[in-house]
Amino acid sequence: MDYLIPQLWFDDKDMWPLLGIAALTLVALIKGADWLVDGASGCAYRLGIPKIIVGATIVSLGTTSPEAAVSVMAAFRGDPGLALGNAVGSIIADTGLIFGLGCLITVLPVDPFVLRRQGWVQFGSAILLAALCYASFAQHGDDAELGHWVGVLMLVLLVGYMVISIRWSRQHAAHEPFLLPDDVTEISPLVGETAAEAEKQSMLWLLGLIVVGLTIVIFSSHVLICSVTVVAEKHWGIPKVVIASTLVAFGTSLPELATAISALRKGHKDLLIGNIIGADILNVLFVIGASAVGASAAGETLPIVDPTAKVPLIFLYLHLPAMLIILLLFRLFIARAIAVGHFSRWMGAPLILLYVVFVVVNFVIS
Repeated sequence: MDYLIPQLWFDDKDMWPLLGIAALTLVALIKGADWLVDGASGCAYRLGIPKIIVGATIVSLGTTSPEAAVSVMAAFRGDPGLALGNAVGSIIADTGLIFGLGCLITVLPVDPFVLRRQGWVQFGSAILLAALCYASFAQHGDDAELGHWVGVLMLVLLVGYMVISIRWSRQHAAHEPFLLPDDVTEISPLVGETAAEAEKQSMLWLLGLIVVGLTIVIFSSHVLICSVTVVAEKHWGIPKVVIASTLVAFGTSLPELATAISALRKGHKDLLIGNIIGADILNVLFVIGASAVGASAAGETLPIVDPTAKVPLIFLYLHLPAMLIILLLFRLFIARAIAVGHFSRWMGAPLILLYVVFVVVNFVIS
């Protein structure tokens, strides 16, 4: 992405032009997300695939592509350490901030079939990442790294996840539908309108909406985070380590945020849930896997502890624990939601609080 829209285009601009660029690209981001959601939900209706499966595979694969692009390019440019912080920071932002906001805004439905499958893959992939990182640190100390074999392992698991997701989507129709709370029985009229519109559109048109919408989302996200990063660093004096673990991670999670807001506005709550779970899985298997392989191709490794950083151990004692705590809380909320038939709106508050605490601690430590 940096080869198409170089960072240097933004470095010499004043603050107000950069804020204007950010505002314009935010509008483009929202519109692109609308088209992405329309195309994805339309394809789901036409193919008879549950939207939560579409969200956990096709949409999440697209919305995590900015994380993959940033991380792999960083590995090739000689800064492979950015990949881990970006991927883990995106998981924290996706689950803590984006899903937390979704919970606060509305009552989210439950699909036990998916949450008992993709939900455990989400948690298990994060546990695997943490175990590999801590094991390498325990063995190698400051030379801890994720080598080429870890990247290959992650990509192999990614292929396995996509294959089994297709199998699960075929089995899904024979299991229970989404559960809604007894006091929330109305369905957004937009859902019915989308189904009727999808029947009128060709598959080629719907796929085109996905491609165009995703392209706009990815490019506008990149422009937005480039402009905001320059403002934060050069005009507001925010340290680089904080920008990398918060603004960059949040910026690469903007596609998930925009898709989530658009999905809620259009009544596709299940698409939001699937996208968050799928994005978390792909941040581990796709982003870190591709980054480790990319770093190996560039003659480097994916360092867990960067000895040149101001706070070299921050990834081990802050980022990974924050990710595990948020995902553990999410697992507890899933168990509760399956038992009562929906995600309660109060569940969003502790997730958002944990995300805010994570960002504040980043600033304090730095």
